[in-house]
Amino acid sequence: MNHHNTIAQFIVDEFAPDLRASQIDTDYDLLEGGIIDSLGLLTIVAWIEDRFGVAVDAGEIGEDDLRSVRAIGALIDSAMAGAPG
Repeated sequence: MNHHNTIAQFIVDEFAPDLRASQIDTDYDLLEGGIIDSLGLLTIVAWIEDRFGVAVDAGEIGEDDLRSVRAIGALIDSAMAGAPG
């Protein structure tokens, strides 16, 4: 499932209010671009858990799993595939 629009909107709402979600390319490096930092990564993990009702083991993921909208989407898909129900 493609969650890219939802993810991009969250990134804009939380970290880049001067942008529009449509301005964030799915492969744009959010860390290198300075949009999110290490604290922001934790915020994204908490949002994924709340928004999608899945558990994300922070010890099992790295920065690359949260580096872009596409990577976050893949993490969500993976977490949802492993979720019971």
